[in-house]
Amino acid sequence: MTALFTEFRQMSTGAIMFHQAIADRLGLHPTDHKCADLIIRNGAMTSGRLAELTGLTTGAITGVVDRLESRGMVRRAADPRDRRRVIVEIVKNDAVECRMRDLFQGISDGTRALLDGYSDAELALILDFVRRSNAMSHAETLKLRASEGTAPPAVGKARRPAVKRRA
Repeated sequence: MTALFTEFRQMSTGAIMFHQAIADRLGLHPTDHKCADLIIRNGAMTSGRLAELTGLTTGAITGVVDRLESRGMVRRAADPRDRRRVIVEIVKNDAVECRMRDLFQGISDGTRALLDGYSDAELALILDFVRRSNAMSHAETLKLRASEGTAPPAVGKARRPAVKRRA
């Protein structure tokens, strides 16, 4: 268990440093880069949904979307199902997509080579572990945000402003 926890910590550090390097190449903050990735993978969404997925506040997400929009990577658009709502969508840009593919090619090829060494049963076990680990990590992120008073509002509920109390 100790060796596993040590390697998990190293894997986490490696992932953060890798995505920092990618973000640096793209001229983005790592949070902005990963938010764009969430929109790419999940499709257009509201800022509120992006806040739910990341554990960031809607105010923080507004800043992320502003920065991505100023870089021409996303745009705000009316939701086709409810024109009162605004969604954030990726702007189709072949040059950016090609650059992203190039930046991720090495790690993609390396990961595929690693996974090729496992049986279907082992891959199923790894997939189960990764999915459960991702869910646990997201839940822990939300708990940390809630304990510091920066949790995003629950779906469909308005966020109450923080009240400072005197001692």
